[in-house]
Amino acid sequence: MPMNFETVEVTTDLLIIGGGMGACGAAVEAAHWAKKHGLKVTLVDKASMPRSGAVGMGLSAINLYVGLAEGRATVQDYVRYVKGDMMGISRDDLVANIARHVDSSVHMFEKWGLPLWKDEEGNYVHEGKWQLMISGESYKVIVAEAAKTALGEENIYERVFITEPLLKDGKCVGAVGFSVRENKFYVFKAKATLCAMGGTVGVFKPKSTGEGAGRSWYPPFSTGSSAYFTMKAGAEMSSQEVRFVPIRFKDAYGPVGAWFLLFKSRATNALGENYMETRADELKNWGVYGSIKPIPANLRNHLGLLDVQEGKGPLFMRTEEAIANLAKAYEGDDKAFKKKMKSLENEAWEDFLDMTIAQALLWAATNVQPEERSSEIAAAEPYFISSHSGSSGAWISGPEDLSAGTDYFWGYASMTTVPALFAAGDASGNCPHKFSSGTHAEGRIAAKSACKYIIENNTLLEVDAKVIEEMKAMTYKPLEVYEQYKDFSTDPTVNPNYILPKQFMFRLQKLMDEYVGGANVYFCMNKASLERASELFVFLKEDSEKLAAKDIYELLRVWENKHRMWQAESHLRAVSFREETRWPGYYIRTDIPALDEENWHCFVNMKWDPETNEWSVFKRPVIDMFDVKF
Repeated sequence: MPMNFETVEVTTDLLIIGGGMGACGAAVEAAHWAKKHGLKVTLVDKASMPRSGAVGMGLSAINLYVGLAEGRATVQDYVRYVKGDMMGISRDDLVANIARHVDSSVHMFEKWGLPLWKDEEGNYVHEGKWQLMISGESYKVIVAEAAKTALGEENIYERVFITEPLLKDGKCVGAVGFSVRENKFYVFKAKATLCAMGGTVGVFKPKSTGEGAGRSWYPPFSTGSSAYFTMKAGAEMSSQEVRFVPIRFKDAYGPVGAWFLLFKSRATNALGENYMETRADELKNWGVYGSIKPIPANLRNHLGLLDVQEGKGPLFMRTEEAIANLAKAYEGDDKAFKKKMKSLENEAWEDFLDMTIAQALLWAATNVQPEERSSEIAAAEPYFISSHSGSSGAWISGPEDLSAGTDYFWGYASMTTVPALFAAGDASGNCPHKFSSGTHAEGRIAAKSACKYIIENNTLLEVDAKVIEEMKAMTYKPLEVYEQYKDFSTDPTVNPNYILPKQFMFRLQKLMDEYVGGANVYFCMNKASLERASELFVFLKEDSEKLAAKDIYELLRVWENKHRMWQAESHLRAVSFREETRWPGYYIRTDIPALDEENWHCFVNMKWDPETNEWSVFKRPVIDMFDVKF
């Protein structure tokens, strides 16, 4: 164990882990309760909060605004939308709780200085039913500034990667991690811990290779830490089989939402056929969900993928057609027509410049002028992200007024099944489609509940010093492995005694891509491929103990891979357990290619036991709390 790594102990009441929208919402809310009740709140972020999380690069729209005060929609409307889009599998209580609080987060953003588009009457410009257009390049900077101001810089630790939860008598009592800038090992002791460390990218082989390797739709620095932390704490997890496969502009992953919703564009195959029309009969195979409006995202994916598999690809967004159609109303007035065309062209580019600059660069590099020619779209690789169109995450308690008296409630809203451990954002399961604003709102909900827990359970449990030292040794072990064996071979990157993080990542991604339904097999899998994946996973886990790092930067990569490996295994176990295909377009069990409402209209939950090192996988019922008809 290297002796030059200082141990830094921090004792707090509430520990918030993460720096994205959920953590920022939690910070603002917790700061209020901390001041009121004399609590200490500490936030730890792997990165730097102004550009941390999925919104770090910026955003062109807020995808969740219910408009309750304006009477635009109701909580029940939103529950229906989310449940339909998830093919009937979501938690009504969690979705409703976010829906009734999210508008206030949006109003906070505007108050803090986020530019929301307004029409001539001063009303918000809606991209779709739930979406608001924004000038959002600095969206995360604005939200993070408010969080930092509320919490105080002295209570924020940035560039610290959390590796493991601290456990005592079945309770989460903090976390440990290491600085990615200094030789410091951190021990955070807390009365309650709020996990908001984002979702997971890099489990499946990315479609971008070579100089574009690692380019992804979801931020590459979100590597499964939420899932790992909650699983290692022994929390019950849910919907680990649900991955999200977004359709995006090809290669640079530019957003398509504005084109579909704001520009009213069509997507077609290479023959110019609108696959949503030519493949409409396929929707009848997916029960009531095939008739929902809007059509569930996975089914839209599915129809396009059928065309690609039949050799009718590539797929195109008909941008030139959409812009021409919108400008048609001004034909005959040459000046007004040119002005409108220029405005639409600017909006098209701003959509990328606000949130996916690489797509604007790719358009420029390939001479794509959206008002003149179509642009290629394609399905990305799978991601695990419960704040968007996925559901994987921790099984958390709902709010008392909605959930009491059911299996969805056990005392404190947003608390996992592990006492004192709360979850928000991509860390919480079964409340998808909350996006940036809903994630911020959920962070606020979780923080308020965590503060209530601390006030009512004001006890700090100490973990034995010996346990801390063992965790420190385990954290830095990859550095020792490298130093011990680096001279065994003439090339330190090729060594039989260890595996480097990039090599390990490639191996994990190849396994998941080929056997567990990656992009290169059109998201298909079957019992035989899953069994083979399970066999190979045994070897992978054994070799994960031999991961090596030559410096702190590589040590970070080692731990990122350890974290995403757990997300991968939980997914493998869940898709093996659910014996049906419920989300075609995200994945297909080719041996069980149909929906089975009778046996599988349920949640697939699982738990890893820290005491026995064993997994259990089981069903939980879907409780219909609202009169939702499809």
